[in-house]
Amino acid sequence: MSKKVKRNFDGMVYSTDSDFDYQEESEDIETPEPKHQKLIIRLETKQRGGKKATMIAGFVGKSEDLETLAKQLKNHCGTGGSVIDGEILIQGEQIKKVKEFLQAKGYKTNNI
Repeated sequence: MSKKVKRNFDGMVYSTDSDFDYQEESEDIETPEPKHQKLIIRLETKQRGGKKATMIAGFVGKSEDLETLAKQLKNHCGTGGSVIDGEILIQGEQIKKVKEFLQAKGYKTNNI
């Protein structure tokens, strides 16, 4: 397999400016306190062969903080999971455990 370098230029294809240098914008947004965030918890079965997964969306902040929260949730629920497109995926129907954990941490939650 070849190793291809993929760059995200957000639609930039070509520039006629000879002095142009593409600068990626940094998305290091400071993570607000948990009491200022509202997370949405929902149960999904789409594209999972009928298996259920709990999705947590609406987190605002650094990706490192999102990864840390995902790891804490996985440990609390005793299941696997991952972070996909800024959302936390926890395997299984864990809505009650996830909601209790997030509320104990100070997050506002909303079930869908």
